[in-house]
Formats: sequence, structure tokens, C-alpha cells
Amino acid sequence: MKNDKMKTQYRVNEQIRAREVRVVGEDGAQVMPTRQALEMARQMEVDLVEISPNAQPPVCRLIDYSKFLYQQKKHQKEMKQKQVKVEVKEIRFGPQTDEHDYQFKLKHAKEFLEEGNKVRAYVFFRGRSILFKEQGEVLLLRFANDLEEFGKVEQLPKLEGKKMFLYLAPKKAGVAKKSQQKLDREKREAEKAATEKLSAVATDSEELDIPASGGLFANAKNGSEALEKLKK
Repeated sequence: MKNDKMKTQYRVNEQIRAREVRVVGEDGAQVMPTRQALEMARQMEVDLVEISPNAQPPVCRLIDYSKFLYQQKKHQKEMKQKQVKVEVKEIRFGPQTDEHDYQFKLKHAKEFLEEGNKVRAYVFFRGRSILFKEQGEVLLLRFANDLEEFGKVEQLPKLEGKKMFLYLAPKKAGVAKKSQQKLDREKREAEKAATEKLSAVATDSEELDIPASGGLFANAKNGSEALEKLKK
């Protein structure tokens, strides 16, 4: 069915209606009457194929029509293969995400990024847990930090309603690595920022008399080395 459609896409030989055409070949292009171009095609035992009908005059090639269709089909197939379909995979964290669940979701996120997909990770806050959005931010920063080898941050943690989102895109091959000096400096800056956030979180927990062990808070503590440098 596709081949039939392609065959009707081009005018060939006597189907060409223009009085003159521009014949393109290895030696360049030449404008000539269509009758002359048809005679050349007969002498060479090939076809006169109109490849650009809207040009003035229309552009044609002297080529075997079957071979021409094969080349066109091959070109379309190659273009289709180059068009990579990128999907957005979603990773959800709850207010009480434990370490085992975190590692499980981290593993899936690595697989998604290696396959060339984007990742949208988010923490969903319920009820009073929205008071500890800083914990969710640190968790997502840790998540991005653990995935820095596989993906780059498109959007740092951002609260939207009761959800805080982080967007990651797969890293392209051949991305230049940062110098060790710059990495060390950014790590120190990130550690300082994370420590300040954790101090604020701990203070809030004490004021509200909420246990600071397990669940999201544990992940927040583990995220002290989360790097804001990840957004490049």
C-alpha cells in the first residue's frame, strides 16, 4: 500500500507535463525541452523522473524508476530510525519513603534514563506532611545526585500544590566532564546548603514534637550531599 502511494507521488516519462525541465545529474544541471530529456532517457535505457514539480522549470533525474523508489524508501526508513521517541517516566515518593523503597525506585530511574527516556520524580505530601516540604526537596536532590551519571536536571525540585516535582533528562554521549577542582567546590557548596536545610528541618521537627527517625526524614539526612550543581 505504501509502495503504491509512493509510485503515484512522482511523474515519470510521458506523465511529465512541463514543456521544459531541468535535468540534474552527476555533471550538474541542464535546462532542456522535455522531449529532449525523454530522448536522453530512452538512449540511456532509464526513466525521466520529476523530483521537484514546483520548481521553475521542474527538476528531473535520469534514473531507473524502480531504483529511485528503492532509494526513497531506504531514506525514509533511515530517517524514521533516527527519530527517537522520548517518553516521560514517572517516579513517585510518598511522605514515608523508606530506604529500601528509595533504592528500588532509584534502580528503575536508572533504567529509564539508560533507555533514553526522561524521568519525572515527585514527592506527594498529605495532610500535615506539607509542613516538611524541605525534606522532600532534599530527598529529590539526593535522587538527582545519585543519578548524575545517567541524567541531567531539567528542573530542580519545585512545589506545585501538594506535589514537589523534579525533572531529569538522559545525558547525551560525549558530554565533557567538569574539572575535579570545580566538582569539589560545587560539592562543598551543596553540602553546606543541604546542612542548613537539614538544620531547619530538625528545628521544625522538635517544635512540632515529631520523631526524626525513619521514612522521609531519614532520606533527608542521607541527602546531605545532594548537589544543586546538577542543573547544567
